[in-house]
Amino acid sequence: MRNVLVTGGAGFIGSSLVRGLVATEGVERIAVLDDLSSGKRENLAEVANRVELIEGDVRDRELLDRTVAGADTIFHLAAIASVPKTIEQPDAGHEVNLEATFRLLRSAVDHRARRVVFAASAAAYGNAPGLPKREDMTPDPQSPYAVQKLAGEMYLRTFFDCFGLETVSLRFFNVYGPRQDPSSPYSGVLSIFSDCLLARRAPTIFGTGEQSRDFIFVDDIVQALLLAARSPNAPGRLYNCGTGRRVSLLEVWEIMQRVEGVELPPRFGPARSGDVEHSEADISRARSELGFAPAVTIEEGLRRTLAWVRASRP
Repeated sequence: MRNVLVTGGAGFIGSSLVRGLVATEGVERIAVLDDLSSGKRENLAEVANRVELIEGDVRDRELLDRTVAGADTIFHLAAIASVPKTIEQPDAGHEVNLEATFRLLRSAVDHRARRVVFAASAAAYGNAPGLPKREDMTPDPQSPYAVQKLAGEMYLRTFFDCFGLETVSLRFFNVYGPRQDPSSPYSGVLSIFSDCLLARRAPTIFGTGEQSRDFIFVDDIVQALLLAARSPNAPGRLYNCGTGRRVSLLEVWEIMQRVEGVELPPRFGPARSGDVEHSEADISRARSELGFAPAVTIEEGLRRTLAWVRASRP
């Protein structure tokens, strides 16, 4: 892993990965392709002298081809990473989340890249019965976003089987942490909760609040991405990336109030279309084949997230 390309590398997860790559021995060149629609230059400010930031759209075939050339390892994180947004704008979701993934794979084969690591999603499981979710379960996508990410996984496996490109798909569960933008209506729930808490404003929970998620801190996701890029066991495989423990939204809000020493009962709104009720990862495959070992507890992760949100306020 010497010459690396990160699509979506100025975003929340992508910028955390880039900082991890900067600290990784043997990495000589890091290129980031991002249109800055949700990513931010300031997310890369502390490593700007080590990174080549290419501002552009992952749907631009010529730009994608030029950017992929020379990369031996590609982390494909660029996406419209929102269930509601892909329902509101299904054409854009299809183009960014699926068509661009196919084009990137074609370009990777043409330019003889070694490995592509793809940010897939636990949304692929939908409301399929049974917990925890295992990679061999039948998917049940409930939204355009979930369909697009699932189809992306299938393209990766096909390019491995048919063209010999080393591909790895990581099904991210609910990722949270510093640099997740709480101002966007499509932000992760913990980022929104953090912003509400520090503003001493009650959050709105859509649904009953009993819906549960497997929340994983962004540093643990970076660990999984780096392992997937290096492991000899990974090509052609699919891995869950969560903690193996689910927490309800109400429990999360209780923890956050306790950390901050306040009491703010939440408001409730109607359940959102496309949302699943419960999600929890079985990470035994990632543990055994990659050596993946998430280390940050929900309490510690929330403390770090709150600290960052507080420090980033004017």
